[in-house]
Amino acid sequence: MAKIFCIANQKGGVGKTTTTVNLAASLAQINQRVLLVDLDPQGNATMGSGVNKSKLSATIYQVLLGLSDVKTVRQRAACETYDVLPANRELAGAEVEMVELENRENRLRLALAEVVGEYDFILIDCPPALSMLTLNGLCAAHGVIIPMQCEYYALEGLSDLANTIKKVHLNLNRELEIIGLLRVMFDPRMTLSQQVSDQLEQHFGDKVFKTLIPRNVRLAEAPSYGMPGVIFDPTSKGALAYLAFAAEMVERIKQLSK
Repeated sequence: MAKIFCIANQKGGVGKTTTTVNLAASLAQINQRVLLVDLDPQGNATMGSGVNKSKLSATIYQVLLGLSDVKTVRQRAACETYDVLPANRELAGAEVEMVELENRENRLRLALAEVVGEYDFILIDCPPALSMLTLNGLCAAHGVIIPMQCEYYALEGLSDLANTIKKVHLNLNRELEIIGLLRVMFDPRMTLSQQVSDQLEQHFGDKVFKTLIPRNVRLAEAPSYGMPGVIFDPTSKGALAYLAFAAEMVERIKQLSK
């Protein structure tokens, strides 16, 4: 049975999509069966996986509205190692259309139910907003992975997200918990990065993943080639960090399951 995780942070530009795509590819490299769910109308995780969002006949939009199902819509990533439930701009309309639907916050959870036995991990790339789409992701997930840049404003946004997760846990999804905080785009040369990193460890302890994802140009270049950084340049510092993170996460899940 798949473990379902949201990669979420309402702040934009913090590496959510980079983390989702590279974690999917890294988990696949250690023989995990992975489905990546692109829940962002920008469709960046779709394109970063080598799936052309402009040529799709159906996307997660149709799945959420009950017009199609996951097995029909999912695609194989260009690197051939994991599956993608793709998205494009059409998904933006789902926000409005889902308001009238029955069980609106559980549409994704119900849709994924038919494939949970086929995967070890389902990773959901959430949009940078606490919207109906993000709520669907949180209601479908067992846990949340929060990518964070080590800067002052990131700490402010974290408390809002933590409160939202707490409310969803209490009212809609009792399984939901924060799996961990992942420090991304880390630059050890910056004093502020180190200070914020230390603060995170003091406040959140074991919830902070030990792996640090460095600021890395090869990770930034990879999406333009339609592939994850860990495939594009497996020897880069960023790729090696995501591979280490995947191994750490699998180990953490084993510990939580005991």
